[in-house]
Amino acid sequence: MLGSVFDVEEFAVYDGPGIRSVVFLKGCPLHCSWCHNPEGLDFGCQRITSRNLCMHCGACDAVCPSPKHCTGCGKCAEICPADCIHIAGKPVDAELIAKRVLQNAALLKMNGGGVTFSGGEPLAQPDFVLELRGWMKELHACIESSGYASAAVFQRVMSAMDFIIMDVKLVNSEKHRRYTGVDNQLILSNLQWLKSSDKPFRIRIPLIPTVNDDWDNMTATAKLLLGAHNLEKVELLPYHQTAGAKYESAGRVYLPNFPVATPPHIITEPFTKLGMEVTVL
Repeated sequence: MLGSVFDVEEFAVYDGPGIRSVVFLKGCPLHCSWCHNPEGLDFGCQRITSRNLCMHCGACDAVCPSPKHCTGCGKCAEICPADCIHIAGKPVDAELIAKRVLQNAALLKMNGGGVTFSGGEPLAQPDFVLELRGWMKELHACIESSGYASAAVFQRVMSAMDFIIMDVKLVNSEKHRRYTGVDNQLILSNLQWLKSSDKPFRIRIPLIPTVNDDWDNMTATAKLLLGAHNLEKVELLPYHQTAGAKYESAGRVYLPNFPVATPPHIITEPFTKLGMEVTVL
């Protein structure tokens, strides 16, 4: 089975228990204003250029057979004298990705780790994720997800995982739609299923200044998590100003609708008061 992957990161330590290999799947139905992985938003092939290395020689444009839409041919990357171009999202076989990850299987197991499926949004390619999981049954499997998928897809994929990291960005539906482009009812519904399951999970909250870093949202999120016996901890991920640096490389313009220079508030009390462990990443 072919899927769209934009990166495989080795030896990651913030993407689940232990040391892990992370497979980043391309494509996401959300368009969060603060997205740190703009190369993961679209499903198709995409030319990524390291602008600080680019010599502006024009060699890549001269050989490109489809300047308006990247086809993933890779001719630009092959000819680039500065080696500053790569193609993200070229269709790749699940077995090839699995073989790459399994090269480090012994080391991952030794350090209590495994493989993590991230994105983009991995639930946007559910069959490919399950195919990958099937090739790597010997490894502990984790998924990082926004939770935005139908109940059938969510439950089918999560049931195949050993550990789950799920984002909860905003409880208020109107604000969620404004800042991510989608309603959050699917997400909140899937969270309820996750709470009632036996799957160990973490909740990750990206802290975005003036968007969700307030007492009301943190308190509402903590209340959502009440009664989750399988919740390991809550992770707070403060927004970092370098988030916009990748956009130019991916041929995008970064247009955040919040004050990027304002440090987000770190609010942990609503969770700790309810006996939940909180970590700031």
